[in-house]
Amino acid sequence: MRELERAAPRLGLAGQTVLVAASGGLDSSVLGHALAACAERLRVRVVLGHVHHGLRGAEADADEAAVAALARALGAGFASRRVDPRARRAGLTSRARPTLQEAARELRYAALREMAAALGAGRIATAHHADDQAETVLLRLLRGTGPDGLAGIPERSPDGVLVRPLLRVSRAELQRYAESHGLRWREDASNRSRDYARSRLRTTWLPGLAADFNPRLLRAIADLAEAQRRDSEWIAGRVAREADARFSREGACLHIDATDWQRLPESLSRRLAREALVRCGGGRDASRLHLERMQGFLTSARPGTRLELPGGLVLRRDATGFRLEPVSERSEGAC
Repeated sequence: MRELERAAPRLGLAGQTVLVAASGGLDSSVLGHALAACAERLRVRVVLGHVHHGLRGAEADADEAAVAALARALGAGFASRRVDPRARRAGLTSRARPTLQEAARELRYAALREMAAALGAGRIATAHHADDQAETVLLRLLRGTGPDGLAGIPERSPDGVLVRPLLRVSRAELQRYAESHGLRWREDASNRSRDYARSRLRTTWLPGLAADFNPRLLRAIADLAEAQRRDSEWIAGRVAREADARFSREGACLHIDATDWQRLPESLSRRLAREALVRCGGGRDASRLHLERMQGFLTSARPGTRLELPGGLVLRRDATGFRLEPVSERSEGAC
């Protein structure tokens, strides 16, 4: 596949053992087949890695068997792990408990990294494609997102281990590849369920948008995501440098130097506020309103005042400055 070979150098695939995250579906079957077909040219060793989530009974067992069979047919390696998303959610409060899909995704990526480490695989390749990218960007836009959300799915993880070489390939192209090479794949019925917004977007809205407004919609959204991702990466570097200069840790507390905070560009001060919450474990539930309140507090709060924030955190102003900490820590004297 031409796009795969173009992506390989920038993703550092050459000379690597590559673990392909293989579900048994169309996308990952094509990725595994295409990567195995050019394995000699790229000097890669291909292993198909399957994660069994234990959620679909015999259907999930059949998925695992299908991936193992494909690995044998391709002359590739095979590895498998079983995870339990339901157990990951058990015993947690509603605020801390991930959705079943979030738990499955978290455990899946952890299992893939465990398999990669055991195999000595330097790269984990997933089969996310252009349709996935478009769906992700549009869903974030419809639900409400900031500029970083428009960056969509990144082509690689920050450490470069997790890579997505098919982000500029459409699902239609993948299906044509599979049919031309006689590949068989399994379909997860939940992917067609209208209970999920992503499924409705995939089957109804995206085709209509492409037909009525832009037949090259997928490419347009991919270009937008790539441009925004590059901008976001540059901005993230500036935020990290400013945060390192202004933040310091003392146990569970984050000290914040708010000198001349009001002179910071609003975009930078907002991102710094979010970064402070993330570093203290409260970023997940932070809204625009929370960030605005933090900005106002860091600009004008009087000593002895406090601001309650998500994640059981409180931002305090005392005689020595500002500190972000768990609500309980102050009474325990941790700071």
